[in-house]
Amino acid sequence: MNEYSLIDSGDGRKLERFGPHVLARPCAQAVWKRGKKWKADATFVRDKGWSGVLPKEWVIEVEGIRFRLSSTDFGHLGIFPEQAPTWGWLQENVKEGMRVLNLFAYSGGVTLAAAKAGAEVCHVDASKGMVAWARENARLNGLEKAPVRWIVDDAIKFLIREAKRGNKYDVVVLDPPSFGRGAKGEVFKIDEEIQGLLDLCRQLEPKVVIFSCHTPGYTPVCLRNLLLQVFGEGRVEEREMVLAGERPVPSGTIARWEK
Repeated sequence: MNEYSLIDSGDGRKLERFGPHVLARPCAQAVWKRGKKWKADATFVRDKGWSGVLPKEWVIEVEGIRFRLSSTDFGHLGIFPEQAPTWGWLQENVKEGMRVLNLFAYSGGVTLAAAKAGAEVCHVDASKGMVAWARENARLNGLEKAPVRWIVDDAIKFLIREAKRGNKYDVVVLDPPSFGRGAKGEVFKIDEEIQGLLDLCRQLEPKVVIFSCHTPGYTPVCLRNLLLQVFGEGRVEEREMVLAGERPVPSGTIARWEK
């Protein structure tokens, strides 16, 4: 079941359906003209926040995974639908007993997809609130007893410790921000940290690495070159992430390296 859809886009905005609710939110990439008939239950405008009527929270299902959604001060809802193909790929390709590391794990889409496939998952995010949100999503999916380690930590500090311990993972998934702060205020800037971050991931000896990014300039070819340089020879599939609809919206880039 897929209870998300992109209805329209343009004029710097996108109109999306999340279950029973239709929302209008900013979308800088939508530089074309939008359709004429827009009707939203709620609208988000930067510097002004939300207007309209929305429940405090609601639940939708995407790629067989249930997510609790809630409006936030940043316009986010607790889901990035452009990642749905990755959730589907994990459910089809991860095998029972495999070890999966999910870095910058947000509300847990990757974690839940891997756990549904029978993997042992390590979920790492610097935000205590987001880890709690992901755990609630696990409960919604009947995965509260799945073998998931829920870690509130800075990704780089965590990776350093895992490498020292000699821990290995079959699959590493990372979706680093352009800029962020760790659990103790550590500053992350992707341009300064990405090489070191990937080098630390390499020390965990993964067989698959899935690297997605929303930073301008990090094109599919850029991600491909980084993965091949750090992880060595392997098969790489790279693409632009897209919200599909009548007027599709580019939504970052992603590459998957397989040994």
